[in-house]
Amino acid sequence: MTFLLDISALLIAIMLLLASFNFFTLRVVSSNKSAPIEQSVSILIPMRNEAENVIELIAILKAQADLNNFEIIALDDCSIDNTKELLLEISQGNLRVIQGRELESGWLGKNYACHQLATAASGEYLVFLDADVRLNPKAISSTIESMRAWNWDFISAYPRQIAETFLERLTQPLLQWSWFSTLPLRITQKWPQPSTVVANGQFMIIKRQAYFDCDGHNGVKAQVLDDLHLARNLVRAGARGGVADGSRISHCRMYSSANQLIEGYAKSQWSAFGNPLGALLVISLLITTSILPFALGEILGF
Repeated sequence: MTFLLDISALLIAIMLLLASFNFFTLRVVSSNKSAPIEQSVSILIPMRNEAENVIELIAILKAQADLNNFEIIALDDCSIDNTKELLLEISQGNLRVIQGRELESGWLGKNYACHQLATAASGEYLVFLDADVRLNPKAISSTIESMRAWNWDFISAYPRQIAETFLERLTQPLLQWSWFSTLPLRITQKWPQPSTVVANGQFMIIKRQAYFDCDGHNGVKAQVLDDLHLARNLVRAGARGGVADGSRISHCRMYSSANQLIEGYAKSQWSAFGNPLGALLVISLLITTSILPFALGEILGF
């Protein structure tokens, strides 16, 4: 039993070492890096039953600073609330509202919506944004400026995750911990492999050429975790980029209730782990590093 405890301690030490490395080396997007962006930018928002987010989000996007040529395209994905009506009420200036087409065979809903948005866009930079993300006034220009400074073709600027309920606070940190403690991110970004790519589609910017070179969302049409698989396809196609800390310029509350959280993770986790074997390995790692030390410590009297 002490051997198992030694293995557990070793794994914990490795994970803490990786987490410490990432804490000090993870790239950070800061509004201090903002500069006027001359290239055209398309801000793309898929919306399905997002009436509670429409007014605030569009106001924030219209107020984005240092973007000299940008458009906002919102796609109503067959909402059954008044999302479309609210969008049409404020569809003036650089906001364009399009109606999502009926879902085609072989596609998942959000993937198809993003595909339609990208096809309708004209910008050199494609900004994919979830409706529940909130940006500071220079978030997009700062992120694009960071991409240019790092010579990246795409970026997943990870927003600060808002957790209010007990279940959110219990589970949401594990989402970041799962990659923060298992991958040396700065190293994997320097020598990228598709299997080590990390991405979050809440706030993602991709150069237009890189997006279409990897077949965009058409190449991940049936993937539950479209953001992760899109990022992997980008790397396969030769694009440079990855995840960065976007907590200083953006925040997001993914789920507003326990039911939403459970449904969301139940849908995505098998895909995140690749297959049942992958899930089993991850569960084994969690048990070994989080449960086994306490159980054995109790048995052995530590």
